[in-house]
Amino acid sequence: MKYQPINNQLFIKNRAKFTAQMKRKSIAIFNSNDTFTTGADSTLPFEQHSDIFYLSGADQEESILLLFPDAIDENHREILFLTETNKHIEIWYGAKYSKEEAKNVSGIKTVYWLSEFNKVFFDLMTEADTIYFNTNEHYRQAEELESREDRFIKKCKADFPAHKWEKSNQILQNIRGAKEPEELEIIQTACDITNKGFRRVLPFVKPGIMEYEIEAEYMHEFLRNRSDGMAYTPIIASGYSACVLHYIENNKECKDGDMLLMDVGSEYANYSSDMTRTIPVNGRFTDRQKAVYNAVLRVKNEATKMLSPGVLWAEYQKEVGKFMSSELLDLGLINKVDVQNEDPNWPAYKKYFMHGTSHHMGLDTHDYGQLKLPMKANMVFTVEPGIYIPEENMGIRIEDDVVVQENGFPINLMKNIPIEVEEIEDLMNA
Repeated sequence: MKYQPINNQLFIKNRAKFTAQMKRKSIAIFNSNDTFTTGADSTLPFEQHSDIFYLSGADQEESILLLFPDAIDENHREILFLTETNKHIEIWYGAKYSKEEAKNVSGIKTVYWLSEFNKVFFDLMTEADTIYFNTNEHYRQAEELESREDRFIKKCKADFPAHKWEKSNQILQNIRGAKEPEELEIIQTACDITNKGFRRVLPFVKPGIMEYEIEAEYMHEFLRNRSDGMAYTPIIASGYSACVLHYIENNKECKDGDMLLMDVGSEYANYSSDMTRTIPVNGRFTDRQKAVYNAVLRVKNEATKMLSPGVLWAEYQKEVGKFMSSELLDLGLINKVDVQNEDPNWPAYKKYFMHGTSHHMGLDTHDYGQLKLPMKANMVFTVEPGIYIPEENMGIRIEDDVVVQENGFPINLMKNIPIEVEEIEDLMNA
């Protein structure tokens, strides 16, 4: 891992929050992600499952975390299972965690080798009534492959048919939304690295530059600052491509007079940042570009003020829609008749702003957190309104990451990233 060590007190606190909500005499199991082959002898880079990392800090393939607060043997209330390293693994792939290293990373006192899992697990299941399965129930999940977790659940149901089942996801949705101070510090680091990338790119962008060259500049800056790279597949979209919300080809030439939308975020210690900035390719906004840009910026600023404890996401989105409708009226993109005759299920503003304004952010770019329940302090949200005008060959989105406060306005983790028209122009023409 490139990132600096994380204080294991974070993972100790996270486990305590999870186990406090478990039923009596229950076990919870969390598996690492698979390592995926690309064919022949090649594999994709390993990326740890967010849940096992959140609860243990273990950042290694084939790890298993077992939580059993009511285990008779106190040493078996938290167990981390790992692949045993050997000389062959050390020579070919590098050493894996030793037991002592794993204890230091996780704060878990009992570490066994993976080869011991079946025996220990069977023994503990004789003490338990219920097992918590870690199913993926994220509201945007789109699983097509059978995961390591899926295979474990299938085998466990066959081997222990008399046990009751519960879902870890409901607990995780409740506890992962509000962030601990250590998590906020890590996310701030990810945002600071993204800031460095954006400032590197501003003077680099010129007419004739290819979108993928800009992507490479970001990656260079991210990697040299201990990031593992992009938190998600970046969008580097010039001209009309900015109106394609999930444009990721990044293969077109940036042309004079076009706007360039960049939805990019660095990852640090498995935590995400999520930034969008839109800049003029030639370094100067036209009057029209400036008008649309400032309209989006005003909506972002008003939306940010609304994020506070007790607010419901659905009501928040409706209020943001009112601000956006006002701006679109002023820009001449919709008229009063459009608003008067709008479908409540698809308001007039949706023609030019068709996506949500905010989502939870943390270990996952679209992080866990209850969208149907009131917001809480220390939740991290993106704020990302946009206006997309295909007929004008222009899409503008602006996005920051903010922390909800118990009192007052949210803290903007991206407050140091240039956002005003004048500052962007100055830095592009320095």
